[in-house]
Amino acid sequence: MSRRRHSDEGDAGSQPHKRRRTSEPIEIEDRLESLICRVGEKSTSSLESNLEGLAGVLEADLPNYKSKILRILCAVARLLPEKLTVYTTLVGLLNARNYNFGGEFVEAMIRQLKETLKANLYTEALYLVRFLSDLVNCHVIAAPSMVAMFENFVSVTQEEDIPQVRSDWYVYVVLSSLPWVGKELYEKKDVEMDRLFNQIEGYLKRRQKIHVPMLQVWTAEKPHPQEEYLDCLWAQVQKLKKDRWQERHILRPYIAFDSVLCEALQHNLPPFTPPAHSDDAVYPMPHVVFRMFDYTDAPEGPVMPGSHSVERFVIEENLHCIIKSHWRERKTCAAQLLSYPGKNKIPLNYHIVEVIFGELFQLPTPPHIDVMYTALLIELCKLQPGSLPQVLAQATEMMYMRLDTMNTTCIDRLINWFSHHLSNFQFRWSWDDWADCLTQDLEKPKPKFVKEVLEKCMRLSYHQRIVDIVPASFSVLIPADPVCFYKYGEENSSSLPGFAVTTTVGNAIKNRASNEEILIVLKDVPNPNQDDDDDEGDGFNPLKIEVFLQTLLHLAAKSFSHSFSALAKFHEVLKALTDCDEGKLHILRVLYEFWKNHPLMISVLVDKFIRTQIVDCAAVANWVFSPEMAHDFTRFYVWEILHSTIRKMNKHVQKIQKELDEAKEKLEKQQNKKQRDSGDEEDMEKQNSEDEEGQLEEQIEKLQEKVESAQSEQKNLFLVIFQRFIMLLTEHLVRCETSGVDINTTWYKNCIERLQQIFLMHHVIIQQYMGTLENLLFTAELDHHILAVYQQFCALQL
Repeated sequence: MSRRRHSDEGDAGSQPHKRRRTSEPIEIEDRLESLICRVGEKSTSSLESNLEGLAGVLEADLPNYKSKILRILCAVARLLPEKLTVYTTLVGLLNARNYNFGGEFVEAMIRQLKETLKANLYTEALYLVRFLSDLVNCHVIAAPSMVAMFENFVSVTQEEDIPQVRSDWYVYVVLSSLPWVGKELYEKKDVEMDRLFNQIEGYLKRRQKIHVPMLQVWTAEKPHPQEEYLDCLWAQVQKLKKDRWQERHILRPYIAFDSVLCEALQHNLPPFTPPAHSDDAVYPMPHVVFRMFDYTDAPEGPVMPGSHSVERFVIEENLHCIIKSHWRERKTCAAQLLSYPGKNKIPLNYHIVEVIFGELFQLPTPPHIDVMYTALLIELCKLQPGSLPQVLAQATEMMYMRLDTMNTTCIDRLINWFSHHLSNFQFRWSWDDWADCLTQDLEKPKPKFVKEVLEKCMRLSYHQRIVDIVPASFSVLIPADPVCFYKYGEENSSSLPGFAVTTTVGNAIKNRASNEEILIVLKDVPNPNQDDDDDEGDGFNPLKIEVFLQTLLHLAAKSFSHSFSALAKFHEVLKALTDCDEGKLHILRVLYEFWKNHPLMISVLVDKFIRTQIVDCAAVANWVFSPEMAHDFTRFYVWEILHSTIRKMNKHVQKIQKELDEAKEKLEKQQNKKQRDSGDEEDMEKQNSEDEEGQLEEQIEKLQEKVESAQSEQKNLFLVIFQRFIMLLTEHLVRCETSGVDINTTWYKNCIERLQQIFLMHHVIIQQYMGTLENLLFTAELDHHILAVYQQFCALQL
């Protein structure tokens, strides 16, 4: 296409008018798109006059650009939900001027709704339904047909053998549209709406809520209950109905055009039946509504709406929509949030901070990458330096005070955010205000949080800087100086077994010895396991690994790069030393012993070991749960390593699966081509295509084996992790029971929530192996404390 355009331009010297004719419509289309997308933004004219002017422009362009205008309006309905009422008013004005266009737009929206539902784009489908419902207010759609659509949605709750998340979504769509259209529907169809409400109430009373504890940011209900999203929205809509549908926050530009719009003819929605449930449908997961502030936290200025007022829902929903539309551009996103319409009627900074943390702490995963929220908050602080940093500091203080009941996964995210944020503001913080943590056991949430934050800050700075910024009284929480521990360099190390060989190995490495030469030198290292098993001279020798790896890491300790090149150079030796499971486990123990004061180095080198296949993923899991790691078991970096390991395993499986799918697709194309050309092919061509087909079939067979092997390894990894969790937790529960101690220790909370974290962060993969997990590990005989976590996880998809 580009080549053809280039040649056309080359010939255009004699016919300049041709090029102008093709580019003019494109310019007009771009102008239309710009006009539509920018309406409702800051302007010297009023929104109403802008809408009226734009409706006039679009009406004039309808004869030539109708399909383009339809496409743009359908797109903004789906992608710019924060300007919903602006666009419904625009469509209302166009419908009043051109009834046929209104009808075509409604049909296009219904088509788009069907497509989004088919493609599992449920958030976009929600915005489309809300848009359609607001068109009732603009006299584009007749109220009875909207009620009929809602009745069809709620009838999904009567379907049998469907997951609860399906009926949840359809009920949520109806309830979340009512702040916009409830008043209009109740005035026209009160009997039908009452019946609809009764059906919804019945459904909400009978639905399961086992999953809620797994999704709550805080376990405590005070000061703010952490409510399940449907229960919260139901309470908000009930209050709105009780208040006779009076809400004061939705911008409704169509009211100014009521005299024009009420004259317009309305359209009936075509009967809409929700598509039937299919096994490949991926419905949105339930969530818990995050609450951090109420009206008492923002004493000055406008009052914050109560948690059950519908205004709170509308404000939060609009702020979420702004973030969703602009999250890739932090500056635009921050500016859009701060110029939110109606900002003078609400304590906007408090709402923004609560919504951002609500998304950051959303379980199982935030809607966007974690670092985006840090960048956005930094940008907001820059734009509002006089007010937003104070609100953010207040929020941080609140979260610190509530750490005892905060979910461990959310604490991880809070640590990452806070350390990154501090690094952008010279690490300034009123540390003395947190001196209460110094009198507590270091394993308690508050001192642990401060220690982990300082460790993360050190990653973004250096050790001495952290020592300088923190008061001297906090010295017990300051991370250790990240130096290595070379046991053969200590004063009394000459008596250590293998000491004599370390000098020889060190000299050989310095003299650029080959892998083979190093292995010959290592043959002199005595095997402490030899007495147990004399027959196997070449068996697992822990001392060989210690002598070689300690010496190699010591010589390469200067930087990450030195360590990487050392591991790459002696990859063959490391592979030879770790050819059995005990060897893989022991090399990780030696690495930990050498770099125990430098968690980042451990994380990076474990990652390198996995990538270069010196150790496998199951070995890392076994090492994390081994007795040697018990001291660091609750530390953040250990879980970073484990999750990174699981992700690597998952990516490995996906990569091979993709290769297999591509090979199958290629073979299918080849066979289709062969069928089409079967009569015309020469013998030689036929022979070539058959050879190629044979090669592809062979390749598919090999890839199939690789996929099965990788999936087996993946399943084994999860089995190892869950088995180790069960063993650790069971030991703790039995120990507490026999000694009559309360099971709810700090360690137990951390461990049980780390188990939840594994389930939540890798839920898509784990679901594939539910049958195996249920048969082998999470059986009915298991202690109910541990089994409850598995049942909560299962309930997320019911």
